[in-house]
Amino acid sequence: MVQYFHDGGNFMWPILVALIFGLGFTLERIYSLMMSRIDSTTFFDDITKAIDNGGPEAALKLCEQTQGPVSAIFHAGLSRLHRGLTEVEKAIQNAGGLEMAFLEKNMIWLNTVITIAPMLGFTGTVIGMISAFDAIKAANDISPAVVAGGISQALLTTAFGLVVAMIIQTFQNLFVSRIDKLVLEMEEQSVKILDYLYEAETKK
Repeated sequence: MVQYFHDGGNFMWPILVALIFGLGFTLERIYSLMMSRIDSTTFFDDITKAIDNGGPEAALKLCEQTQGPVSAIFHAGLSRLHRGLTEVEKAIQNAGGLEMAFLEKNMIWLNTVITIAPMLGFTGTVIGMISAFDAIKAANDISPAVVAGGISQALLTTAFGLVVAMIIQTFQNLFVSRIDKLVLEMEEQSVKILDYLYEAETKK
């Protein structure tokens, strides 16, 4: 593999940089999304029990002790409960938008790597083919031995650029799937907490 890297020429280095750059943001996204993972159904039950037993203050403390987007939108809504349910709903909607932005943070850089890595590979391919034709011109010969180096360089840069793009694309697809699931959980739990608060209000 190391030999292939060296045979690919100078364009292998920016492709490697793109891979490292992409993996760095991949690790950041893995950590952030892992920290966002909670059992939202159990958390909702815990919140309602806290409200029933200790009031909104107890529920707010539980939200502060729990990580994740669902906890954040619950905290935003319950902290406005004294202003009325309309303000609670607005706070939940605003918090939901902020949490979605946080979940999608740095995804654009993964898209950048997915786009640039193959382009760098194709550029290396063009340079390799130019080298091959220059070798033909210099030697005035089109034998395989003359053009093999340039063509090999061309194929290697393309291959490595595509491999980098496929690796990062795979992670990106996993992240998008996870983000979609978290967004759905936020929407479902937002509806549930608002329904719960409206029912509690009508019972007073």
